Amino acid sequence: MTVIVLGLVGQLAWTVENMYLNLFVYEMITPDPTVIALMVALSAIAATLATLLVGAWSDRSGRRRVFITIGYIAWGVSTAAFGLLAPESGAVAAPYVMAAIIGIIVLDCVMSMLGSGTNDAAFGAWVTEVTTDRTRGRIDGALAIMPLMAMLLVFGLLDPLTQAGQWRLFFAIVGAITVLAGIGAWFLVRDVPPVADIATSPSVLARLAEGFRPAVIRSNAALYVSLVLWLVVGTSSQVFLPYVIIYLEYWLQVDSYALILGSSLLAASAVSVVGGRVMDRVGKRRVLLPATGIFAVGLIMMFFARSTGTVIIAASLALGGMMLAIASISATVRDETPDGRAGMVQGLRMVAAIMIPMIIGPFLGAWVISGTGQAYVDLGVTRPVPGPEMFLAATAVLVLVPVLAVVRSRFERRVDEAVGEAAP
Repeated sequence: MTVIVLGLVGQLAWTVENMYLNLFVYEMITPDPTVIALMVALSAIAATLATLLVGAWSDRSGRRRVFITIGYIAWGVSTAAFGLLAPESGAVAAPYVMAAIIGIIVLDCVMSMLGSGTNDAAFGAWVTEVTTDRTRGRIDGALAIMPLMAMLLVFGLLDPLTQAGQWRLFFAIVGAITVLAGIGAWFLVRDVPPVADIATSPSVLARLAEGFRPAVIRSNAALYVSLVLWLVVGTSSQVFLPYVIIYLEYWLQVDSYALILGSSLLAASAVSVVGGRVMDRVGKRRVLLPATGIFAVGLIMMFFARSTGTVIIAASLALGGMMLAIASISATVRDETPDGRAGMVQGLRMVAAIMIPMIIGPFLGAWVISGTGQAYVDLGVTRPVPGPEMFLAATAVLVLVPVLAVVRSRFERRVDEAVGEAAP
């Protein structure tokens, strides 16, 4: 239950940062997609640095609870602070646009550092430690739907606030929930005793460098290929996710986009939950390629979908396949994590699954959006609008998944053969 509660609340905050903050910038500050891409990229870099540091630090200290508690509280405060940048009414006045852009990017970086340090590093490492190889498929399947459930809750309960322009209240509510989760974590989380003695374990700086050493990479080759697989799937998702609400509202011109996303998220959540149980039975790696295929089919269908019904079906397949593929990779990475290095691997995960995809993906999406030249005029201002071409670009990225899956299987066979030869 603790895993579900903290996972869900964390994803509520990430939904605000990953999707609604982009909508806030588009509507209130500037419609330039490059600004959104820059904000996403810089926040991803900040988040990765924080995860690397906190992951190594919490590995050495063995005290995940204090990092989770303090981190969630500070994360909530920074999320609520976004409301301070919201104008009382209308959009930011022209003379102040640049100042608003700088302010929102800086605050987003701070919020991302706090969120990633607590959620991705400390909480993620704690989940690895309290689960086993027999339960990780189910747990990661459940965690994989938390972003979808968080989106569903935000769309259903809080989206009316954004449509009414009440951005300050919107950010304050999500921030308060995150703070309460941090307080609750102090009573719910129990630390797992560290594998090694703290006095003789490597320093924080040594742990930071350890994951990037060639010798470590060679000895854990399958783990690093799994991380690259995560990079590919993450990049594909980031081509369209930062712009999907804008696409639904301004390109498809759907008034009830919350209904479309809510229905799609429910269906995708069901796919992910069932898939998590299947993973524990048939094996995590076997699920990856079918899940990626579902993801690709959904993206291609999104390119052609125009009616509400077809969009819901396409989005359900795309989101369900995406979450199931990520759950497969995530559970595999946990299995391949060396003992006592859960925090270090969480830092590596941030590089592969968050930082690089959130740099490449949004800029690739922005390039596609700008290249198609689709726009509309609002009060004499030409606003570029995301078109369906971004879904085809996301699909093209996924071509690398089966190639990398074959490479990983070869490394795993070598390890199995080496273990067999070493056995008496």
